[in-house]
Amino acid sequence: MPSKNTVPENIHPEFDRMLDRQAKESLLKQKGCVVWLYGLSGSGKSTLANQLERHLHDEGLLVKLLDGDNVRSGLNRNLGFSDEDRLENIRRVAEVAKLFCETGIVTLAAFITPTRELRQVARKILGNDNFIEVYVKCSFETCAQRDVKGLYAKAQAGDVQLFTGKDSAFEEPEPPRPDLVIDTDAENEAESLEKLYQIVSSRISEKA
Repeated sequence: MPSKNTVPENIHPEFDRMLDRQAKESLLKQKGCVVWLYGLSGSGKSTLANQLERHLHDEGLLVKLLDGDNVRSGLNRNLGFSDEDRLENIRRVAEVAKLFCETGIVTLAAFITPTRELRQVARKILGNDNFIEVYVKCSFETCAQRDVKGLYAKAQAGDVQLFTGKDSAFEEPEPPRPDLVIDTDAENEAESLEKLYQIVSSRISEKA
């Protein structure tokens, strides 16, 4: 039986006859990239991703936002929160983000991505040149106080299992990663968005 990581013998990927990335980026007049925002639930990932999406859209860029809860309600609704399912969740998301990126779309991915291994999986699939790694840093205590989705209260009551930061570990990044740290404990939304916008716009400009 073939490994999950190998391509079955009867599958023959074919890319050489397809329109290449350059043709699609030329049509859109923009360069594709993937901005991967990660951090604890409630740290501000989705808020920043939504704000950046609108900001870039207003500048005339085509942007696609992939959000953890949205993806788990559709594409990945068959996955739980075991280590194996978390890995498959990130693998699928990274492969989807790669498709958007290769079409020239600025792609924003907002996922907890709790371990260094998972972040490396995403980076390996997407490639360093396409990948902007952004750690949205916020303490467990602050996230619990915000409790935007009511998850921390449910976790405290025992109604949510394998909750990241409580039952399941969140690993802080180590140098040379990430590309940017946004500390939402110390910064307001406007400051955080400006830092995020600056690194994304500079990377897009570098590729133009």
